[in-house]
Amino acid sequence: MRFDGAAQLIGASAPIEDLRQEIDRVARTDAKVLITGESGAGKEVVARQVYALSTRSSRPFVAVNCAGLPETLLESELFGHVRGSFTGAYRDKPGKLEVADEGTIFMDEIGEMTLRMQGLLLRFLETGEIQKVGADRTGTRVDVRTIAATNRNLRDMIAQGQFREDLFYRLNVIHLIVPGLRERKEDIPGLVDHFMNRMSRTGGRPARTISPAAMQLLNEYHWPGNVRELQNVIERMIVRARGDVITPEDVPHEVRVTQRPGTAPFRERRRTIADELYERITTQRQSFWTTVYPLFMQREITRSAVRDVVRRGLVDARGNYKIVARKFNMESEDYKRFLNFLRKHHCQPSFKEFR
Repeated sequence: MRFDGAAQLIGASAPIEDLRQEIDRVARTDAKVLITGESGAGKEVVARQVYALSTRSSRPFVAVNCAGLPETLLESELFGHVRGSFTGAYRDKPGKLEVADEGTIFMDEIGEMTLRMQGLLLRFLETGEIQKVGADRTGTRVDVRTIAATNRNLRDMIAQGQFREDLFYRLNVIHLIVPGLRERKEDIPGLVDHFMNRMSRTGGRPARTISPAAMQLLNEYHWPGNVRELQNVIERMIVRARGDVITPEDVPHEVRVTQRPGTAPFRERRRTIADELYERITTQRQSFWTTVYPLFMQREITRSAVRDVVRRGLVDARGNYKIVARKFNMESEDYKRFLNFLRKHHCQPSFKEFR
């Protein structure tokens, strides 16, 4: 399987030419690869291109989003489970690592793994052996090429005790850095053509062209969401365009408005476990003690995830922990317990953020 359009998505500008050459070189080895870069910059595209050019291209490519699942589900997703190992496990199920045997596994958002999961992954990388959830002993040994990606600074996470240094060195055999779209503006016209042609072919939409004035607006925008945001904007323009030519009036408002000097660009990011937990607390009226606390104590979510949930509450409460406690559906007498929990487990966001 080859990834159609990978060359267009990776681009051809000067900042990324070295990356393209590195991809060609790395693809012909079987080394582990760590891909870093901002959210939406095209890390999975790079991973698929490495795979497509490799000797394993005729074997499976399996992608796993490590940020989208709690620890126990992620363990089952990666390693599989045996029948009866947990509620709902009605049959044995192979994990993604087993499915990817002789192929490539792409683990996105590797920085969101809990320390326990990092330990399990490290052991697999060292032995190649899979122990399914609920199994008494290791079973299958597989041969899988590992490609991992993250938008986090793993070295900073190591210093904070949030990421295992030994796992980092296991993954970081080859390090590929994907530049943000604002660092390769000359790629924008080619990407625009690619997305417009693809959407007209696959979406049944009429073919469009883009006016020079509209293209200029796209070139001047800072693209905090990178290639993913550009793809979204192109789709919106195609849908809202009234004629065959996309004009500046068809360009979304946030792209047309020039960013004020000195304003930090908004960074788009993928939906995380913290987002899911915060939504359950605020919209489904679940308590912090029944939603977040047990997952943390069972090591199914990280300290960073708890801190992100609390940070979101503090932003809405303008830094007032008492309001956060009420917002998190706690009893009034739980306020001190809440603060003590945060202090004891180092889950408090920095005080400087809310001065």
